[in-house]
Amino acid sequence: MDHVFYSDGNAKKISWAIQTNDSIIDQSREHVEVYKNKISNLQSKYVALHIGLFWGIGVFKIKNEDVVKIKLDEKIMFDQLSTDLKIEDGFIEN
Repeated sequence: MDHVFYSDGNAKKISWAIQTNDSIIDQSREHVEVYKNKISNLQSKYVALHIGLFWGIGVFKIKNEDVVKIKLDEKIMFDQLSTDLKIEDGFIEN
């Protein structure tokens, strides 16, 4: 099955959407206190990407051998995930 994955984040919350054919599932969460208003928007977008993908796998929306096209709105995220570009941010590296 083919999916399109969208995610976003800011200092207060994260959100993601998984589109499959004509179906879209939207989710959002407030950051836990350890992150709320303490991480950058870019860091939050990485959190949303990570949590959203694992959420999709955990609820069996995304299954083995499915194709997931990830849409990113930050060029730096695309560059880092598609090349060997290093980001000097310990939070994102871990």
